[in-house]
Amino acid sequence: MKCLIVFGLIVALFGAFVGYGYVVFTDLTKPLPKPEFKDDTYWGPGDAKDFVPDEKIYEFKLQVPQSEIDDLRKELNRTLRLTDPLDGIAFEYGFNTYALAQFVDYWRDKYLTKWDERQELFNSFKQYKTEIQGLNIHYIHEKVSEEVKETKHVYPLLLLHGWPGSVREFFDFIPMLTKHSNITDYAFEVVAPSLVGYGWSDAATRPGFNAAEMATVMRNLMLRLGHKKFFIQGGDWGSIIGSNLATLYPENVIGYHSNMCVLHSPLAILKGIYGSFYPEKYLPNRFFVDHHFPVWDKWLELLQESGYFHIQATKPDTIGAALTSSPVGLASYILEKFQTCTNPGLQQDFGAIVTVFGLETVLDNLMVYYLTNSATTAARFYLENVSKAYRDLQLDRVQSPVPMGCARFRFDLPSVTDWQLRDKFPNLTHSMYFQQGSHFAALEMPAMLFNDFTAFVAKIGLHGEVRK
Repeated sequence: MKCLIVFGLIVALFGAFVGYGYVVFTDLTKPLPKPEFKDDTYWGPGDAKDFVPDEKIYEFKLQVPQSEIDDLRKELNRTLRLTDPLDGIAFEYGFNTYALAQFVDYWRDKYLTKWDERQELFNSFKQYKTEIQGLNIHYIHEKVSEEVKETKHVYPLLLLHGWPGSVREFFDFIPMLTKHSNITDYAFEVVAPSLVGYGWSDAATRPGFNAAEMATVMRNLMLRLGHKKFFIQGGDWGSIIGSNLATLYPENVIGYHSNMCVLHSPLAILKGIYGSFYPEKYLPNRFFVDHHFPVWDKWLELLQESGYFHIQATKPDTIGAALTSSPVGLASYILEKFQTCTNPGLQQDFGAIVTVFGLETVLDNLMVYYLTNSATTAARFYLENVSKAYRDLQLDRVQSPVPMGCARFRFDLPSVTDWQLRDKFPNLTHSMYFQQGSHFAALEMPAMLFNDFTAFVAKIGLHGEVRK
Protein backbone atom coordinates (compact mmCIF):
# COMPACT_ATOMS: atom_id res chain seq x y z
CA MET A 1 0.00 0.00 0.00
CA LYS A 2 2.81 2.42 0.87
CA CYS A 3 4.41 1.74 -2.51
CA LEU A 4 1.18 2.58 -4.26
CA ILE A 5 0.85 5.82 -2.31
CA VAL A 6 4.45 6.80 -3.10
CA PHE A 7 3.95 5.88 -6.75
CA GLY A 8 0.75 7.94 -6.84
CA LEU A 9 2.54 10.94 -5.35
CA ILE A 10 5.34 10.62 -7.92
CA VAL A 11 2.81 10.46 -10.76
CA ALA A 12 0.94 13.46 -9.35
CA LEU A 13 4.13 15.48 -8.96
CA PHE A 14 5.25 14.54 -12.47
CA GLY A 15 1.84 15.53 -13.84
CA ALA A 16 1.98 18.83 -11.97
CA PHE A 17 5.50 19.46 -13.30
CA VAL A 18 4.44 18.69 -16.87
CA GLY A 19 1.33 20.83 -16.49
CA TYR A 20 3.33 23.72 -15.09
CA GLY A 21 5.90 23.34 -17.86
CA TYR A 22 3.14 23.43 -20.45
CA VAL A 23 1.69 26.61 -18.94
CA VAL A 24 5.11 28.28 -18.89
CA PHE A 25 5.88 27.12 -22.44
CA THR A 26 2.53 28.40 -23.71
CA ASP A 27 2.99 31.72 -21.94
CA LEU A 28 6.49 32.19 -23.37
CA THR A 29 5.62 31.23 -26.92
CA LYS A 30 2.13 32.58 -27.58
CA PRO A 31 1.77 35.74 -29.72
CA LEU A 32 1.31 38.98 -27.80
CA PRO A 33 -1.05 41.85 -28.58
CA LYS A 34 0.32 45.00 -30.17
CA PRO A 35 1.43 47.38 -27.41
CA GLU A 36 0.15 50.90 -27.09
CA PHE A 37 2.82 53.21 -28.41
CA LYS A 38 3.09 56.99 -28.43
CA ASP A 39 3.73 58.30 -31.95
CA ASP A 40 4.63 61.92 -31.21
CA THR A 41 7.32 61.80 -28.50
CA TYR A 42 9.57 64.84 -28.60
CA TRP A 43 13.27 63.93 -28.99
CA GLY A 44 14.80 67.32 -29.76
CA PRO A 45 16.77 69.71 -27.54
CA GLY A 46 15.19 71.55 -24.66
CA ASP A 47 11.73 71.10 -23.20
CA ALA A 48 8.86 69.80 -25.34
CA LYS A 49 6.54 72.51 -24.01
CA ASP A 50 8.74 75.16 -25.62
CA PHE A 51 8.85 73.32 -28.94
CA VAL A 52 7.37 75.08 -31.98
CA PRO A 53 6.91 72.51 -34.79
CA ASP A 54 8.31 73.30 -38.23
CA GLU A 55 6.76 71.15 -40.96
CA LYS A 56 8.60 72.79 -43.85
CA ILE A 57 10.87 70.78 -46.13
CA TYR A 58 14.28 72.25 -46.90
CA GLU A 59 16.63 71.29 -49.71
CA PHE A 60 19.94 69.86 -48.59
CA LYS A 61 23.24 69.98 -50.44
CA LEU A 62 26.55 68.69 -49.15
CA GLN A 63 29.05 71.57 -49.02
CA VAL A 64 32.12 70.66 -47.00
CA PRO A 65 34.45 73.61 -46.41
CA GLN A 66 37.90 73.14 -47.93
CA SER A 67 39.36 73.92 -44.51
CA GLU A 68 37.73 70.77 -43.14
CA ILE A 69 39.26 68.64 -45.88
CA ASP A 70 42.65 70.28 -45.27
CA ASP A 71 42.35 69.55 -41.55
CA LEU A 72 41.57 65.90 -42.26
CA ARG A 73 44.60 65.69 -44.56
CA LYS A 74 46.79 67.03 -41.75
CA GLU A 75 45.36 64.45 -39.34
CA LEU A 76 46.09 61.66 -41.80
CA ASN A 77 49.60 63.01 -42.37
CA ARG A 78 50.64 62.47 -38.76
CA THR A 79 53.16 59.71 -38.16
CA LEU A 80 51.24 56.48 -37.64
CA ARG A 81 52.08 54.70 -34.41
CA LEU A 82 50.73 51.29 -35.35
CA THR A 83 51.82 47.91 -34.00
CA ASP A 84 53.05 45.43 -36.60
CA PRO A 85 50.87 42.33 -37.11
CA LEU A 86 52.10 39.03 -35.71
CA ASP A 87 54.06 36.80 -38.07
CA GLY A 88 51.78 34.95 -40.46
CA ILE A 89 48.69 36.91 -39.41
CA ALA A 90 46.47 38.75 -41.92
CA PHE A 91 43.12 39.90 -40.44
CA GLU A 92 42.55 37.23 -37.77
CA TYR A 93 43.37 39.70 -34.97
CA GLY A 94 41.42 42.60 -36.43
CA PHE A 95 42.16 45.00 -39.25
CA ASN A 96 45.71 44.43 -40.43
CA THR A 97 47.89 47.47 -39.71
CA TYR A 98 49.91 47.10 -42.93
CA ALA A 99 46.64 47.26 -44.88
CA LEU A 100 45.47 50.15 -42.70
CA ALA A 101 48.59 52.18 -43.50
CA GLN A 102 47.94 51.68 -47.22
CA PHE A 103 44.31 52.77 -46.81
CA VAL A 104 45.39 55.89 -44.94
CA ASP A 105 47.92 56.75 -47.66
CA TYR A 106 45.28 56.37 -50.36
CA TRP A 107 42.69 58.31 -48.36
CA ARG A 108 45.09 61.22 -47.84
CA ASP A 109 46.99 61.34 -51.14
CA LYS A 110 44.41 60.17 -53.70
CA TYR A 111 40.87 60.25 -52.35
CA LEU A 112 40.95 63.70 -50.73
CA THR A 113 42.52 65.25 -53.82
CA LYS A 114 39.34 64.40 -55.72
CA TRP A 115 36.91 65.27 -52.94
CA ASP A 116 35.02 67.67 -55.22
CA GLU A 117 34.23 64.70 -57.46
CA ARG A 118 33.07 62.58 -54.53
CA GLN A 119 30.97 65.42 -53.15
CA GLU A 120 29.38 65.83 -56.58
CA LEU A 121 28.36 62.17 -56.45
CA PHE A 122 26.61 62.71 -53.11
CA ASN A 123 24.84 65.76 -54.51
CA SER A 124 23.69 63.89 -57.63
CA PHE A 125 20.74 62.70 -55.53
CA LYS A 126 17.96 65.06 -54.47
CA GLN A 127 18.23 65.50 -50.72
CA TYR A 128 16.20 67.32 -48.11
CA LYS A 129 15.75 67.91 -44.41
CA THR A 130 12.58 68.22 -42.39
CA GLU A 131 11.79 68.30 -38.69
CA ILE A 132 10.10 65.23 -37.21
CA GLN A 133 9.40 65.08 -33.46
CA GLY A 134 11.96 67.80 -32.80
CA LEU A 135 14.71 66.22 -34.93
CA ASN A 136 15.99 67.42 -38.29
CA ILE A 137 15.89 64.35 -40.51
CA HIS A 138 18.05 64.14 -43.63
CA TYR A 139 16.82 62.02 -46.52
CA ILE A 140 17.29 61.28 -50.19
CA HIS A 141 14.06 61.67 -52.14
CA GLU A 142 14.18 60.44 -55.72
CA LYS A 143 10.96 60.55 -57.73
CA VAL A 144 10.20 58.92 -61.06
CA SER A 145 9.77 60.74 -64.35
CA GLU A 146 6.43 61.27 -66.11
CA GLU A 147 7.49 58.69 -68.69
CA VAL A 148 7.94 56.11 -65.95
CA LYS A 149 4.55 56.95 -64.43
CA GLU A 150 2.90 56.28 -67.78
CA THR A 151 4.49 52.86 -68.28
CA LYS A 152 4.99 51.36 -64.81
CA HIS A 153 3.22 50.83 -61.50
CA VAL A 154 4.83 53.34 -59.13
CA TYR A 155 4.95 52.79 -55.36
CA PRO A 156 6.49 54.76 -52.48
CA LEU A 157 9.47 52.98 -50.92
CA LEU A 158 11.22 53.62 -47.62
CA LEU A 159 14.85 52.42 -47.81
CA LEU A 160 16.54 51.86 -44.45
CA HIS A 161 20.29 51.40 -43.82
CA GLY A 162 22.12 50.19 -40.72
CA TRP A 163 25.51 50.35 -38.99
CA PRO A 164 28.27 50.93 -40.04
CA GLY A 165 26.51 51.88 -43.23
CA SER A 166 24.76 55.01 -44.44
CA VAL A 167 22.65 56.24 -47.35
CA ARG A 168 25.82 55.72 -49.43
CA GLU A 169 24.89 52.03 -49.55
CA PHE A 170 22.02 52.83 -51.91
CA PHE A 171 23.74 54.91 -54.60
CA ASP A 172 23.74 52.05 -57.13
CA PHE A 173 20.44 50.61 -55.94
CA ILE A 174 18.29 53.76 -56.18
CA PRO A 175 18.64 54.33 -59.95
CA MET A 176 17.50 50.76 -60.57
CA LEU A 177 14.35 51.49 -58.59
CA THR A 178 13.48 54.81 -60.21
CA LYS A 179 14.55 54.63 -63.84
CA HIS A 180 12.53 53.66 -66.89
CA SER A 181 15.33 51.32 -67.98
CA ASN A 182 14.59 48.68 -65.36
CA ILE A 183 12.99 45.63 -66.97
CA THR A 184 10.13 45.15 -64.49
CA ASP A 185 6.61 46.60 -64.46
CA TYR A 186 7.42 48.52 -61.28
CA ALA A 187 9.20 51.70 -60.28
CA PHE A 188 9.50 53.45 -56.94
CA GLU A 189 9.49 56.88 -55.43
CA VAL A 190 12.42 56.34 -53.09
CA VAL A 191 12.85 57.89 -49.66
CA ALA A 192 16.20 56.91 -48.10
CA PRO A 193 16.73 58.67 -44.75
CA SER A 194 19.84 58.93 -42.64
CA LEU A 195 18.76 57.21 -39.43
CA VAL A 196 18.42 59.35 -36.33
CA GLY A 197 21.95 59.89 -34.96
CA TYR A 198 23.50 58.79 -38.26
CA GLY A 199 24.83 60.89 -41.11
CA TRP A 200 23.16 64.29 -41.43
CA SER A 201 20.15 63.50 -39.25
CA ASP A 202 20.00 64.87 -35.72
CA ALA A 203 20.57 62.57 -32.76
CA ALA A 204 18.11 62.18 -29.90
CA THR A 205 19.01 64.35 -26.91
CA ARG A 206 17.75 62.00 -24.17
CA PRO A 207 17.89 58.25 -23.44
CA GLY A 208 15.30 55.82 -24.80
CA PHE A 209 15.52 56.27 -28.55
CA ASN A 210 15.28 52.61 -29.62
CA ALA A 211 14.23 50.83 -32.83
CA ALA A 212 10.52 51.30 -32.10
CA GLU A 213 11.05 55.05 -31.71
CA MET A 214 13.15 55.06 -34.89
CA ALA A 215 10.36 53.24 -36.72
CA THR A 216 7.92 55.88 -35.52
CA VAL A 217 10.08 58.76 -36.79
CA MET A 218 10.53 57.03 -40.16
CA ARG A 219 6.80 56.43 -40.46
CA ASN A 220 6.06 60.04 -39.58
CA LEU A 221 8.57 61.16 -42.20
CA MET A 222 6.67 59.20 -44.85
CA LEU A 223 3.39 60.71 -43.68
CA ARG A 224 4.97 64.17 -43.89
CA LEU A 225 5.81 63.45 -47.52
CA GLY A 226 2.22 62.43 -48.23
CA HIS A 227 2.70 58.65 -48.27
CA LYS A 228 0.05 56.98 -46.13
CA LYS A 229 0.98 53.53 -47.46
CA PHE A 230 4.41 52.45 -48.66
CA PHE A 231 6.84 49.58 -49.10
CA ILE A 232 9.83 49.10 -46.79
CA GLN A 233 13.19 47.55 -47.66
CA GLY A 234 16.01 47.21 -45.17
CA GLY A 235 19.01 45.29 -43.90
CA ASP A 236 20.95 45.38 -40.63
CA TRP A 237 19.24 47.91 -38.30
CA GLY A 238 17.05 48.81 -41.28
CA SER A 239 15.59 45.32 -41.09
CA ILE A 240 14.82 45.60 -37.37
CA ILE A 241 13.35 49.09 -37.80
CA GLY A 242 11.30 47.92 -40.78
CA SER A 243 9.95 44.99 -38.78
CA ASN A 244 9.02 47.32 -35.91
CA LEU A 245 7.29 49.71 -38.30
CA ALA A 246 5.30 46.89 -39.92
CA THR A 247 4.30 45.71 -36.42
CA LEU A 248 3.35 49.01 -34.81
CA TYR A 249 1.86 50.66 -37.91
CA PRO A 250 0.67 47.88 -40.27
CA GLU A 251 -1.98 50.19 -41.70
CA ASN A 252 0.80 52.22 -43.34
CA VAL A 253 2.81 49.37 -44.87
CA ILE A 254 2.01 47.74 -48.23
CA GLY A 255 4.81 45.22 -47.83
CA TYR A 256 8.07 44.75 -45.92
CA HIS A 257 11.17 43.22 -47.54
CA SER A 258 14.26 42.32 -45.53
CA ASN A 259 17.72 41.11 -46.44
CA MET A 260 18.48 40.26 -42.80
CA CYS A 261 15.65 38.01 -41.62
CA VAL A 262 16.23 37.53 -37.90
CA LEU A 263 13.85 36.72 -35.06
CA HIS A 264 14.72 36.31 -31.37
CA SER A 265 11.46 35.23 -29.78
CA PRO A 266 11.58 32.23 -27.37
CA LEU A 267 9.62 30.10 -29.85
CA ALA A 268 11.97 30.98 -32.73
CA ILE A 269 14.98 30.03 -30.60
CA LEU A 270 13.43 26.70 -29.60
CA LYS A 271 12.52 25.97 -33.21
CA GLY A 272 16.08 26.74 -34.25
CA ILE A 273 17.45 24.23 -31.74
CA TYR A 274 14.92 21.57 -32.75
CA GLY A 275 15.53 22.23 -36.43
CA SER A 276 19.23 21.47 -35.96
CA PHE A 277 18.32 17.79 -35.55
CA TYR A 278 16.11 17.69 -38.67
CA PRO A 279 17.44 20.55 -40.82
CA GLU A 280 16.23 19.43 -44.25
CA LYS A 281 12.66 19.00 -42.97
CA TYR A 282 12.15 22.75 -42.63
CA LEU A 283 13.97 24.01 -45.73
CA PRO A 284 12.96 24.10 -49.40
CA ASN A 285 16.25 22.51 -50.47
CA ARG A 286 19.07 20.62 -48.74
CA PHE A 287 21.59 23.00 -50.33
CA PHE A 288 20.38 25.76 -47.98
CA VAL A 289 21.08 23.91 -44.74
CA ASP A 290 24.31 25.81 -44.10
CA HIS A 291 22.43 29.11 -44.12
CA HIS A 292 20.94 28.14 -40.75
CA PHE A 293 22.57 25.05 -39.26
CA PRO A 294 24.22 23.75 -37.17
CA VAL A 295 22.73 26.41 -34.93
CA TRP A 296 25.50 26.01 -32.34
CA ASP A 297 28.14 26.86 -34.93
CA LYS A 298 26.14 29.89 -36.03
CA TRP A 299 25.89 31.13 -32.46
CA LEU A 300 29.64 30.64 -32.01
CA GLU A 301 30.30 32.71 -35.16
CA LEU A 302 28.08 35.47 -33.80
CA LEU A 303 29.90 35.37 -30.48
CA GLN A 304 33.26 35.65 -32.22
CA GLU A 305 32.20 38.60 -34.38
CA SER A 306 29.99 40.56 -31.97
CA GLY A 307 32.58 42.13 -29.65
CA TYR A 308 31.78 45.53 -31.16
CA PHE A 309 28.10 44.95 -30.32
CA HIS A 310 28.85 44.38 -26.65
CA ILE A 311 31.02 47.50 -26.45
CA GLN A 312 28.43 49.70 -28.18
CA ALA A 313 25.55 48.20 -26.18
CA THR A 314 27.26 48.93 -22.86
CA LYS A 315 29.68 51.87 -23.19
CA PRO A 316 28.99 53.59 -26.55
CA ASP A 317 30.37 56.95 -25.45
CA THR A 318 33.74 55.40 -24.58
CA ILE A 319 34.31 53.86 -27.99
CA GLY A 320 32.72 56.93 -29.57
CA ALA A 321 35.30 59.24 -28.00
CA ALA A 322 38.13 57.11 -29.38
CA LEU A 323 36.62 57.06 -32.89
CA THR A 324 35.67 60.72 -33.16
CA SER A 325 39.11 61.90 -31.98
CA SER A 326 41.05 59.81 -34.50
CA PRO A 327 40.17 59.42 -38.20
CA VAL A 328 42.68 56.54 -38.44
CA GLY A 329 40.98 54.80 -35.51
CA LEU A 330 37.60 55.39 -37.13
CA ALA A 331 38.88 53.90 -40.38
CA SER A 332 40.28 50.81 -38.65
CA TYR A 333 37.05 50.19 -36.75
CA ILE A 334 34.69 50.57 -39.71
CA LEU A 335 36.89 48.99 -42.38
CA GLU A 336 37.26 45.88 -40.22
CA LYS A 337 33.48 45.38 -40.42
CA PHE A 338 33.53 45.66 -44.21
CA GLN A 339 36.47 43.25 -44.35
CA THR A 340 34.52 40.73 -42.28
CA CYS A 341 31.42 41.21 -44.43
CA THR A 342 33.02 40.04 -47.66
CA ASN A 343 32.94 36.24 -47.48
CA PRO A 344 34.99 33.59 -45.66
CA GLY A 345 37.12 32.95 -48.73
CA LEU A 346 38.21 36.59 -48.88
CA GLN A 347 38.30 37.69 -45.24
CA GLN A 348 42.08 37.21 -44.98
CA ASP A 349 42.73 38.74 -48.42
CA PHE A 350 44.37 42.17 -48.45
CA GLY A 351 42.33 43.13 -51.50
CA ALA A 352 38.93 41.91 -50.27
CA ILE A 353 37.36 45.32 -49.66
CA VAL A 354 38.52 46.63 -53.04
CA THR A 355 37.30 43.51 -54.83
CA VAL A 356 33.87 43.34 -53.22
CA PHE A 357 32.92 46.96 -52.57
CA GLY A 358 35.45 49.28 -54.22
CA LEU A 359 37.87 51.58 -52.43
CA GLU A 360 36.11 54.87 -53.17
CA THR A 361 32.79 53.42 -52.03
CA VAL A 362 33.96 52.42 -48.55
CA LEU A 363 35.84 55.70 -48.16
CA ASP A 364 32.67 57.60 -49.14
CA ASN A 365 30.86 55.78 -46.37
CA LEU A 366 33.70 56.45 -43.94
CA MET A 367 33.53 60.15 -44.78
CA VAL A 368 29.86 60.22 -43.79
CA TYR A 369 30.81 59.20 -40.25
CA TYR A 370 33.82 61.51 -40.14
CA LEU A 371 32.14 64.64 -41.54
CA THR A 372 29.05 64.31 -39.36
CA ASN A 373 30.93 63.25 -36.20
CA SER A 374 28.28 60.57 -35.72
CA ALA A 375 30.31 57.59 -34.45
CA THR A 376 29.12 58.12 -30.87
CA THR A 377 25.47 58.83 -31.61
CA ALA A 378 25.26 55.88 -34.01
CA ALA A 379 26.82 53.55 -31.41
CA ARG A 380 24.31 54.65 -28.73
CA PHE A 381 21.53 53.02 -30.75
CA TYR A 382 22.88 49.63 -29.68
CA LEU A 383 22.52 50.42 -25.97
CA GLU A 384 18.96 51.65 -26.44
CA ASN A 385 17.99 48.39 -28.16
CA VAL A 386 19.14 46.15 -25.32
CA SER A 387 17.47 48.34 -22.69
CA LYS A 388 14.67 47.01 -20.50
CA ALA A 389 12.21 49.50 -21.97
CA TYR A 390 12.72 48.09 -25.47
CA ARG A 391 12.89 44.45 -24.37
CA ASP A 392 9.60 44.84 -22.51
CA LEU A 393 7.84 45.71 -25.78
CA GLN A 394 8.59 42.11 -26.97
CA LEU A 395 7.85 43.13 -30.55
CA ASP A 396 9.32 39.87 -31.91
CA ARG A 397 6.28 38.15 -30.33
CA VAL A 398 3.74 40.56 -31.80
CA GLN A 399 2.45 39.29 -35.14
CA SER A 400 2.23 41.63 -38.12
CA PRO A 401 -0.36 41.11 -40.88
CA VAL A 402 1.88 42.92 -43.37
CA PRO A 403 3.08 40.85 -46.38
CA MET A 404 6.73 40.05 -45.83
CA GLY A 405 9.55 39.11 -48.20
CA CYS A 406 12.88 37.62 -47.13
CA ALA A 407 16.14 37.51 -49.11
CA ARG A 408 18.91 35.44 -47.50
CA PHE A 409 22.45 36.03 -48.73
CA ARG A 410 24.85 33.21 -48.04
CA PHE A 411 27.48 35.02 -45.97
CA ASP A 412 25.21 37.38 -44.04
CA LEU A 413 24.37 36.96 -40.37
CA PRO A 414 22.44 33.71 -39.74
CA SER A 415 18.79 34.15 -40.68
CA VAL A 416 15.78 32.18 -39.48
CA THR A 417 13.81 29.65 -41.52
CA ASP A 418 10.35 30.28 -42.95
CA TRP A 419 9.03 27.93 -40.24
CA GLN A 420 10.28 30.38 -37.62
CA LEU A 421 9.56 33.58 -39.53
CA ARG A 422 5.85 32.79 -39.95
CA ASP A 423 5.39 33.03 -36.19
CA LYS A 424 6.01 36.75 -36.58
CA PHE A 425 4.86 37.28 -40.17
CA PRO A 426 2.06 34.80 -40.93
CA ASN A 427 1.68 36.56 -44.29
CA LEU A 428 5.19 35.56 -45.41
CA THR A 429 4.76 36.00 -49.15
CA HIS A 430 8.23 35.66 -50.62
CA SER A 431 11.32 33.72 -49.52
CA MET A 432 14.58 33.40 -51.41
CA TYR A 433 18.05 31.96 -50.84
CA PHE A 434 21.23 33.15 -52.54
CA GLN A 435 24.43 31.14 -52.46
CA GLN A 436 26.57 34.25 -52.59
CA GLY A 437 26.55 37.75 -51.16
CA SER A 438 26.97 39.04 -47.65
CA HIS A 439 25.73 41.71 -45.26
CA PHE A 440 25.78 44.85 -47.43
CA ALA A 441 23.59 43.51 -50.23
CA ALA A 442 22.59 46.89 -51.71
CA LEU A 443 26.26 47.81 -51.92
CA GLU A 444 27.72 44.48 -53.01
CA MET A 445 25.08 43.16 -55.43
CA PRO A 446 22.37 45.78 -55.99
CA ALA A 447 21.03 44.09 -59.14
CA MET A 448 20.38 40.83 -57.28
CA LEU A 449 18.67 42.68 -54.44
CA PHE A 450 16.61 44.67 -56.95
CA ASN A 451 15.45 41.52 -58.73
CA ASP A 452 14.43 39.90 -55.45
CA PHE A 453 12.66 42.98 -54.15
CA THR A 454 10.65 43.50 -57.34
CA ALA A 455 9.77 39.78 -57.40
CA PHE A 456 8.28 40.34 -53.94
CA VAL A 457 6.45 43.48 -55.05
CA ALA A 458 4.94 41.58 -57.98
CA LYS A 459 3.16 39.32 -55.47
CA ILE A 460 1.58 42.22 -53.58
CA GLY A 461 -1.36 44.43 -54.49
CA LEU A 462 -1.57 48.17 -53.88
CA HIS A 463 -3.31 47.69 -50.53
CA GLY A 464 -1.10 44.86 -49.34
CA GLU A 465 -3.19 41.93 -50.48
CA VAL A 466 -1.35 38.92 -51.84
CA ARG A 467 -1.94 38.26 -55.51
CA LYS A 468 -2.97 34.67 -56.27
